[in-house]
Amino acid sequence: MSINLLHGDCIEEMAKMDAGSIDLTVTSPPYDNLRTYEGSLEWSEEIWKQVLEQLYRVTKQGGVVVWIVGDATIKGSETGTSFKQALYAKEIGFNLHDTMIYEKSTSPFPMHTRCNQLFEYMFVFAKKAPSCFNPIKIPTKTGGQRRKKDGGYRAADGSMKSANYATRKTTKTIGNIWRYCVGGKSTPHPASFPLQLASDHIRSWSNEGDTVLDPFMGSGTTGIACKNLNRNFIGIEKVGKYFEIAKSRVCS
Repeated sequence: MSINLLHGDCIEEMAKMDAGSIDLTVTSPPYDNLRTYEGSLEWSEEIWKQVLEQLYRVTKQGGVVVWIVGDATIKGSETGTSFKQALYAKEIGFNLHDTMIYEKSTSPFPMHTRCNQLFEYMFVFAKKAPSCFNPIKIPTKTGGQRRKKDGGYRAADGSMKSANYATRKTTKTIGNIWRYCVGGKSTPHPASFPLQLASDHIRSWSNEGDTVLDPFMGSGTTGIACKNLNRNFIGIEKVGKYFEIAKSRVCS
């Protein structure tokens, strides 16, 4: 397992990477202009288009990009930037393999003119069909129970044969709405996502020994998940303060 942390602009750093070298990206880019990130943020349509273009270039055939994003609310209405990004990813060659939901247990910013915002999008972009999918399994409500496959039948000799039964499966593949507890414990980054969220995506879309990228590394949550799950990790962070935090967390 290798860990490579890069302090710099993600567009510039990805441009140095070999094409088709990344199995999976799990990242959460800036949401419109909601935060300035220590005054370092230059975020616009021109910028995020370049980020997506570089991600397409470095992703392997069959590789996946998990793009976790939300929209700013301006004058009571959402910007819709997340949808623009998803459509642009399709335009440059990605398949929109799945539109998943990251549901939060609480709303950090209560709304007064509409329902509280409790989720973010997790767009799963794939370069061709994903070469890896390890679905998370959850228990079924009727697991282990017997169900009747047919009601019996009359055989050729006129006798009645009893019904056939099958045992219900004990697990099923999880749905595409994932719920995580948020809030409470303070984090060293203003917009970090749960470690379990990163871990669940890494398990789902990669195998041990694969290379995972996070071009907006922040405090290093994706890197910690990769370390725990035996994946190679490349993390890029522009802000020096967060880069040092990530380095201490991921490399400790």
